Amino acid sequence: MKKELLNICLIGTLSLSLYGCQQKVKKETQEVKQDEITLSIRNPKVEIAAPFEEMVQAFEKEHPHINIEVHTVGGAIDDLSDLKAELAAGKGPDIFTNQGGKSAELWHDYLEDLSGEPWVPQALPKTLASIKSGEKVYGMPMNIEGYGFIYNKDLFAKAGIQQLPTTLNELETTAERLKKAGITPFALGYYEKWQLGDHLMNIAFLQQKDPNAYITQLNNGSKTITNNQKFKDLTHLLDVTLKYGNSDPLETDYTMEMDIFSKGEAAIALQGNWIQPLIDQRSPNLNVGIMPIPLSNNHGEQSLIVNTPNYWVINKQTTPKKKQAAKKFLDWMVSSKEGQEFMTKQFRFIPAFKNIPSNQSGPLATETLRYYKEGRTVSASTLYFPVGVREQFGAATQQYVAKRLTQTQLLKRYQYAWESAQGE
Repeated sequence: MKKELLNICLIGTLSLSLYGCQQKVKKETQEVKQDEITLSIRNPKVEIAAPFEEMVQAFEKEHPHINIEVHTVGGAIDDLSDLKAELAAGKGPDIFTNQGGKSAELWHDYLEDLSGEPWVPQALPKTLASIKSGEKVYGMPMNIEGYGFIYNKDLFAKAGIQQLPTTLNELETTAERLKKAGITPFALGYYEKWQLGDHLMNIAFLQQKDPNAYITQLNNGSKTITNNQKFKDLTHLLDVTLKYGNSDPLETDYTMEMDIFSKGEAAIALQGNWIQPLIDQRSPNLNVGIMPIPLSNNHGEQSLIVNTPNYWVINKQTTPKKKQAAKKFLDWMVSSKEGQEFMTKQFRFIPAFKNIPSNQSGPLATETLRYYKEGRTVSASTLYFPVGVREQFGAATQQYVAKRLTQTQLLKRYQYAWESAQGE
């Protein structure tokens, strides 16, 4: 009887112990689940949509408690209306991008201070300038980008073109030689307002004697766009592209433009080194280069436009745990070997950091860096445009392309766009 009683006691004790262990495991499992974090990222680079998802999966594998949802936008004008609405409602993404300059000032209340992050000392000189306020840093440089005319070297050789054009007259002569060789000179994606209102307009601003001073003078009313010779030159450049480009530029979007160029159906595109992944996907053996855009007939050494176009930023409104996880992801992108390889081998980015090798980013990146090392680059002026004016510039230029505006009317529309954007 005593033995049976002892066995019952032992069984009871063991059961209690097992029950206690089960409860402990259950509690720990619940705690792990509570520690799981889901981040949302707004990626504006449609060119890297697929490899970016792959990079996120690699990060999640190393950090199983962090889940990341990616929303990719791009390939058309991005007016940030969706982002504005989400942030205003307190439901914005945890990580998104900001262009810096005026845009950083406008969105300042939503930008987390990243000054203490380990990647800050690794950033290349000047890449943080437009995302800083005082000594505080509010964004991580996505990359360095250069743009101008991307050209097909083999098609140029086929047309017997040995020297790159450095003036507008030379550009038209080049286009004529391509046409005579049975080659469409320009692939035009003028459906995209950003190409006209940002990249093209920026050329005219950078051709001013002092671009920053000119912007200040536009702001205080002492100068105008209406009678400025550089903007008249800009319409002449536009006319050359229209004369020698594909027949339906206003119906051709970014993807269609890249298809035309990648297939070798046109020799020149107004784009930048960011199109390298698209070329790699469509025509990996395409022999391409990049050259500055000549705006006038003044001889002289031309420069590529090279700058930091975007910064990864963290939503100041999100929770402390999500901020911590978001910071971990951004640092992993630029500090881990796997993250660095995605940036260079897959995204074909020109790295904005000293600790990332730049020799695996493709031929367009290599040529852009050559211009940079030769001191033949200038920074974009668009960072200091009034917010929203680029969209208005683009829409007005489309009206000119459609022959609904004369040159004089177009320049007046540019001036009106600047003045109205200042008042917003």
